[in-house]
Amino acid sequence: MSEERKQKEPLFSPKNKKLIFNPLSRENPITVQVLGICSALAVTAKLEPAFVMSVSVLAVLAFANVIISLLRNTIPPRIRIIVQLVIIASLVILVDQVLKAFAYDVSKQLSVFVGLIITNCIIMGRLEAFAMGNKPWPAFLDGIGNAIGYGWILLVVAFFREFLGSGTIWNYPVMETLGVYNFGYKNNGFMILPPMALIVVGIIIWIQRSRDKELVEDK
Repeated sequence: MSEERKQKEPLFSPKNKKLIFNPLSRENPITVQVLGICSALAVTAKLEPAFVMSVSVLAVLAFANVIISLLRNTIPPRIRIIVQLVIIASLVILVDQVLKAFAYDVSKQLSVFVGLIITNCIIMGRLEAFAMGNKPWPAFLDGIGNAIGYGWILLVVAFFREFLGSGTIWNYPVMETLGVYNFGYKNNGFMILPPMALIVVGIIIWIQRSRDKELVEDK
């Protein structure tokens, strides 16, 4: 009977939905677990590269989780980290080649940072903490959830940095179109410097924890 119940469990059961929605807020990999901060520094000066990096991490994390979940019972414990790194590296190479083929300009902007997805602690953490102990479908949802949780933080940071620092949104001259410069506004060059990414992330963390006191109590 227990096997029948497991088979009949809906794909998007309440438990599975939590795998997607919890990383968006209460278990966010950046603002709660404080992982992947390097990406927030490196690729959020503009919205476009931040979006491409988010999609790249989503593809790598989702598929790496599934592959590791499928192989979890055959991977010798002693070499599990090596196997995980090989799988991540292979997926990153595929993503990098796709970007070079279809989005070359963005690929040049991201430079070495796509390759550094291999060392992204969010990906390694989810493979080790979740994919190694769960079936492929929950592992896939966990990868999607954590990648989206990671991505929306990058996009918010990139939006404010590009808007206030360059006066554009996705390279469109919003400030100039609105005529803001006619009133004496000048682009804030500090916004496109790496320290500002940390400050914006810090503000997001402060807002999130001020709204959810349990996050502070859990710490």
